[in-house]
Amino acid sequence: MAAINYPPLLAHSQDQRPVARRVPSTGETVPSVGLGTWITFNVGEDPTLRDECADVMAAFFEAGGRVIDSSPMYGSSQPVVGHGLQKLGQPAALFSAEKVWTSSGADGPSQIEQSRRLWDVPRFDLIQVHNLLAWEAHLQTLFAMKAAGSVRYVGITTSEGRRHDLLEQIMRHEAIDFVQLSYNIVDREAEERILPLAAERGIAVIINRPFRQGALTSRLDGEPMPEWAAELGASSWAQLLLKFILSHPAVTVAIPATTRVDHVRENVAAATGPLPDAATRERIAAHVQDL
Repeated sequence: MAAINYPPLLAHSQDQRPVARRVPSTGETVPSVGLGTWITFNVGEDPTLRDECADVMAAFFEAGGRVIDSSPMYGSSQPVVGHGLQKLGQPAALFSAEKVWTSSGADGPSQIEQSRRLWDVPRFDLIQVHNLLAWEAHLQTLFAMKAAGSVRYVGITTSEGRRHDLLEQIMRHEAIDFVQLSYNIVDREAEERILPLAAERGIAVIINRPFRQGALTSRLDGEPMPEWAAELGASSWAQLLLKFILSHPAVTVAIPATTRVDHVRENVAAATGPLPDAATRERIAAHVQDL
């Protein structure tokens, strides 16, 4: 089997800023911890909760984050992101990752335009076909948009290990820039084929559900951290779980979601300091499995 040339981690110019990874199709660098909005930003019209989400975004950008990911499927998350961006003065650092999610290919362009208005951005950096819904029609729309300069990158998504066979097929035959999928310390199926294929094909990888929607961190809450975690600069389970994910060389960005300023700072900080090598990755996984 031919060796896979994984993209290197890139140290940030400031020690306490998150390490970055390259997007293979362009060489652009992005910080390796982003911000998801599934559930956490679905707060409706409540002005207090919207401002709390804006505070999370402010802390995220301050810590060096860039990638924010949302979807039309996420309830009010899109206008809440838009509220936060407006309150923060439209941060130039933003890398906007959105999705198209409709069973009608013909409705894709209007949905994307509606999402753009809700975010109030000139264009999205990345648009992904959410959960592969009507993927053939939507990819044609997105490739045309990319050619016209109205989106920078094109991607596809899935979650919870679903439809990996189709995901692999699309990765092999379509000129996509990004793939998004679930991967964490207990859900490791992607290591077998999807992550190596992404490296082989030069496709950036976004990781969703890094904490299994909080189930992993809840399960570990109260368990003592292993002493050797300090060698990686991990002061919490969330950081150790993220460092495990980020240490896979095919991973570009992980997108944990949170409602708390302290948690978003903690998450982004997981991308600072050393990352585990292959042996330490297995040590972490075995330790968590034994708890």
